[in-house]
Amino acid sequence: MTITTEQAAAAAGHNLARDLARSAAAPLACVIMLLGVLSAWVAGGGAGTLTRVRLQITQAAVPMRGFTLRTESGAATTFLTIRNLTSTPDELLAVASPVASRVVLTVRTGPDGPRTVVSALAIPARGTLTLSPFGDDVVLQDPAVYENQAAVPLTLTFRHAGTVIIYAAVTAPGTP
Repeated sequence: MTITTEQAAAAAGHNLARDLARSAAAPLACVIMLLGVLSAWVAGGGAGTLTRVRLQITQAAVPMRGFTLRTESGAATTFLTIRNLTSTPDELLAVASPVASRVVLTVRTGPDGPRTVVSALAIPARGTLTLSPFGDDVVLQDPAVYENQAAVPLTLTFRHAGTVIIYAAVTAPGTP
């Protein structure tokens, strides 16, 4: 039996299609299995969840102390503006920094009023907490020299928003 050119071409085309189908079967099976595993992982919560941003820090600065009057016990004051983006009030509970031996939250009734250390500072729902050396403030007590750094790391702890790490710019004395 002799095979014509047309029959040979048809057989080669048929074998080619079958060979391509065989070649694609294993990777296609892997893709389907991987999609199933990833879907189960996401459905089971393993991929994590999106967290809505609760707070926005729009200003963070620690002025240099070099050319200003020294505050009590060499403390450094801050400028922070914290916006609460939710309809639930929050509180700033604590601040920590590797450049300070202790960080305290303070309130003042006026620019010349005495500082009173408090355990928390309230951030109203959909409101703003503005901290500065002239009012409510975060005070770095006995800080190491930070004036040669571009920024000072601050770890802010909130009642509802959790912990946020920011880098407050080191600015000219008395400026935010």
